[in-house]
Amino acid sequence: MFGRSRSWVGGQGKTKNIHSLDHLKYMYHILTKNTTVTDHNRNLLVETIRTITEILIWGDQNDSSVFDFFLEKNMFVFFLNILRQKSGRYVCVQLLQTLNILFENISHETSLYYLLSNNHVNSIIVHKFDFSDEEIMAYYISFLKTLSLKLNNHTVHFFYNEHTNDFALYTEAIKFFNHPESMVRIAVRTITLNVYKVDNQHMLHYIRDKTAVPYFSNLVWFIGSHVIELDKCVQTDEEHKNRGKLSDLVAEHLDHLHYLNDILIINCEFLNDVLTDHLLNRLFLPLYVYSLVSPETLDKSFFFFSVFFLPQVFLIIHYQPLVNALADVILNGDLSVFIGQTDHASAGALRRFIKPPESLERSLEMSRHRGRKKTQKRPNYKNLGEEDDERAGGGGEIEMVVMDKCTASELAEQNITDEEKTAAATRTNTQRSRPFLDMVYGALDCTSDDYHALFVLCLLYAISHSKGVNQDLLERLQLPVPNQERASYSVVLVERLIRIMNQAALPDGKVRLATLELSCLLLKQSVLSGSHCLIKDVHLACLEGAREESLLLLRTFYKGEEIFLDMFEDEYRSMTNKPLNVEYLMMDASILLPPTGTPLTGIDFVKRLPCGDVEKTRKAIRVFFMLRSLSLQLQGEPETQLPLTRPEDLIKTDDVLDLNNSDLIACMVVSKDGSQAQRFLAVDVYQMSLVEPETKRLGWGVVKFAGLLQDMQVSGVEDDSRALNIVIHKPSSNPHAKPLPILQANFIFADHIRCIIAKQRLAKGRIQARRMKMQRIAALLDLPVQPSATEVLGFGQTASASPSGLPFRFYEQSRRAPNDPTANRSVFASVDKVPGFAVAHCVPQHSPSPLSSPSPPSSGSGSTGRCDSVTASSASFQSPSGNPYTEL
Repeated sequence: MFGRSRSWVGGQGKTKNIHSLDHLKYMYHILTKNTTVTDHNRNLLVETIRTITEILIWGDQNDSSVFDFFLEKNMFVFFLNILRQKSGRYVCVQLLQTLNILFENISHETSLYYLLSNNHVNSIIVHKFDFSDEEIMAYYISFLKTLSLKLNNHTVHFFYNEHTNDFALYTEAIKFFNHPESMVRIAVRTITLNVYKVDNQHMLHYIRDKTAVPYFSNLVWFIGSHVIELDKCVQTDEEHKNRGKLSDLVAEHLDHLHYLNDILIINCEFLNDVLTDHLLNRLFLPLYVYSLVSPETLDKSFFFFSVFFLPQVFLIIHYQPLVNALADVILNGDLSVFIGQTDHASAGALRRFIKPPESLERSLEMSRHRGRKKTQKRPNYKNLGEEDDERAGGGGEIEMVVMDKCTASELAEQNITDEEKTAAATRTNTQRSRPFLDMVYGALDCTSDDYHALFVLCLLYAISHSKGVNQDLLERLQLPVPNQERASYSVVLVERLIRIMNQAALPDGKVRLATLELSCLLLKQSVLSGSHCLIKDVHLACLEGAREESLLLLRTFYKGEEIFLDMFEDEYRSMTNKPLNVEYLMMDASILLPPTGTPLTGIDFVKRLPCGDVEKTRKAIRVFFMLRSLSLQLQGEPETQLPLTRPEDLIKTDDVLDLNNSDLIACMVVSKDGSQAQRFLAVDVYQMSLVEPETKRLGWGVVKFAGLLQDMQVSGVEDDSRALNIVIHKPSSNPHAKPLPILQANFIFADHIRCIIAKQRLAKGRIQARRMKMQRIAALLDLPVQPSATEVLGFGQTASASPSGLPFRFYEQSRRAPNDPTANRSVFASVDKVPGFAVAHCVPQHSPSPLSSPSPPSSGSGSTGRCDSVTASSASFQSPSGNPYTEL
């Protein structure tokens, strides 16, 4: 026997086609001859099981007789016999691995029914494996997850035995819900979700009656214990040494919330009732909400955890009965939620974060041995086994008392007008105590720091954006509701938000940029109603005062250095391209730690305080941008001066330009990869361009590259006096990122004279472009502007009346198609002729722009029109006509 086996393992047996029914019969013969596992045949049996799995997968797709033979010989019994013997971890691991592969690859339902028949799979599920072995644990839980993926209305009967009231796949899996290994916990969640999705009422009622209460109570306790562990981690990490562990704990808590939401959105009503009851009364209310005002926690950090975790609940969970009841307690509830139930002792005991009286495994074992009529009862929970009473009128018993308490107030305030709502809101604080809401508003004080305020703002944002919160509740309290018409707003909230903005505009303000941006967002949602603004004059005046403070603060940082311009544009680009995402913000564990002012922690700049003059400048710039944008939006005015560089006003690649009478320098462009191209170099006020002739029209050119002069670096080539090395970097919104070059090439000119001229023009053009933008910033900050620079910028006497004339309008008019009758002008016509420097051409002005002042026609260039832009060959940047950069 062993000789034949060894010849088969060595590949020299008679059976050559291993994927066949005959070879399966041969494998069966080997199993019958090796029923007892020994050291000598262990490898043989493992290889035999693996080969049988391959044949079954092949037979599933090619030959149905394979499964007929497998079922006829009851070959699964051999697998069970091998498991029941003390065969060691090697055989167990290989058997679980091959079974997992087998069920993963079976595609036909008939084949799956063959494998699941005779209840052998359930026997493997309940087998007592050595789960202390990590490898066995991993393959076992993976095997259960694979089986759960095969569940449907037909296959569920192979796992759930209605007569014996047993569901081994589910009950064995949930025993590992709190396993130390995260991958095991994730697999358990996947298994339970796959089970809950099967629409089989008998199975779901079994889960409700026998497992829901013990599983959900233990799950809630596990989540709450996890939160307490996170609290201890923060208290012992004042120097940010355990940020890695803290991030893992926060990520795990977010996984818990997503798992709870996944259960709730399956919309199994009686499971949702049990889960909602446990979450509200055993976790959210006693641990999260009560910590807001509990005397035992006022001086501890758990208050911060409450306002950190509650926004996550509203951002992730959208089940309306749960989040609406929770929001009603926070915004409209009082301490009677916890202490006012003296006549119902059970209800009072219900709202406590307490450990379940027994472990989940013990509860499941006791439940399994109970009869169906002898249902499990827990204090404070309805008898979930009495189906008739529950369906008839007991469905409301599981709802928390808070839901009943808020019903009366809803009915009383259901039919009031907007004026009555406003009056009622002003009387609210005197008529009824709202300790939770008062604590939330009180935490918006940023005099010392914004540690509390950031969390509270996130909470208000999350509640207002939650899909499950009743909008009527928010309207009664005049809280911000996005995209909602309203007639009034909360004066208390708006005043506190404006105070935060005032603190942010102070030189020594301790308000982080994330806090300020969130305050601006909530203020807009509070006072904007459709297309009009409801803000009162007194509040608008306070807001304008904060904006003026930010402007005065930024003036102190204004410098004529190049770095200020780069920071100014980078901060605006970063603010517009990366607006604050509250969901991502609440995923960051670093905000749980006290605000730090050093970049060495790796915390994003908007989530910490500035360090040094450079970061203080960046913060002042960003505060100015935010408050300016908010002020303009509330007053209904458009932004006309920012950004300094508008993409729509710049020359772009493939634009066709009129180059007649323009100064161009021919050059050979040798890129970094060695490719060469003949181009003409043209320099304008803000850009340099590489053009090639347009083939269909003489004197016209096609732009092949255009880059900003301010981002350019020019240097000579050591070995060639006719060549220049030019690098143009792409503007980046991240000041710490390495600059990314969009052009890096050598420009080779005809002779060294043209090379020197091109270098001078490019260097001077870069200086002038940056100086012009600095003067525009100065005008934006109401700083005095030098007369020459004023003329260069187009800040004439009439330009001050409308700042929209400042941007690069000469570019906009230069981009004309070849067949456009209005495009018969040169883009780079020279007023002050200098070789290699292209400037905007002067064209007739038929209708003067209201942003430019009239000027006499220029005589220096032979043109009778106005100049959009001129060359800056002289120190004063002034055209011969004395009217530079006036708009067409």
